[in-house]
Amino acid sequence: MLNKSYDAFIGCAGDYEEAKIVLFGAPFDSTTSNRPGARFGSRAIRRESQALETFSPYQNRDLCDISVFDSGDLTLAIGDTKMVLDSVYEHAKTILSDGKLPFMLGGEHLVTLGAVKAASEKYPGLHIIHFDAHADLRDDYLGVKLSHACVMRRCWDLLGDGHIHQFGIRSGDKEEFEWADKGHVSQIRFDFTGLGDTVMALRGFPIYLTVDLDILDPSEFPGTGTPEAGGVKFTQLLNAAFTVCSKLDVVACDVNELSPPCDSTGISAAAASKFTRELLLAL
Repeated sequence: MLNKSYDAFIGCAGDYEEAKIVLFGAPFDSTTSNRPGARFGSRAIRRESQALETFSPYQNRDLCDISVFDSGDLTLAIGDTKMVLDSVYEHAKTILSDGKLPFMLGGEHLVTLGAVKAASEKYPGLHIIHFDAHADLRDDYLGVKLSHACVMRRCWDLLGDGHIHQFGIRSGDKEEFEWADKGHVSQIRFDFTGLGDTVMALRGFPIYLTVDLDILDPSEFPGTGTPEAGGVKFTQLLNAAFTVCSKLDVVACDVNELSPPCDSTGISAAAASKFTRELLLAL
């Protein structure tokens, strides 16, 4: 049984026992390679949710009609990356053990690794659908293997070939793209081309959906640590998420890499909050 957050995402203050989805934050950005601040992302997403309606005109659904429990942010040992990942793992494992779907708000993208580990133990044959500007397939970054630049490579260590499906990728070093092209992961660059075919092929498999918000174009989403020109639009991201959630068995997910200090206007936090609402409803 988890404790309720006193600053819950709008419409997500339900009862833990009844909830099918459990929201939690992982405020960590110690391996961020460019602009820090993602540790404040989950708090900003909750704060901005108070300016939203619980109703979605995109889906004709309302958060008040479903049961989501917000357990708040984890208390993380910021100076110890392994302890952080262990904390995320244990929290996600508890949620999964109780038959619920863990929905994590980052934080930098490395926190995904802890939740994927828990989900892969619960669901053998797990596949990851990964929306991102960056491949995150480096074996190490400046000698560090536990980095947000390496998170999908570390997930590959757990799952093996053919279990990671990337979309929107438009940044990475040469070795990352060469390694992907050898068949270790499936990778669609720049947009969501072929997502429908991937979804058809993955029917019947458990899915972990991870969304790095820097997949969005910086003109719409400047508040991220490593912005990359040439991204997708907000509505494209929404439709891609709807496709995945409506047709596949998503067993866990996360939304990460909002860095509020990088956008003084607050539009990035507002977009992240709205996307979170839509993803909760789609699930």
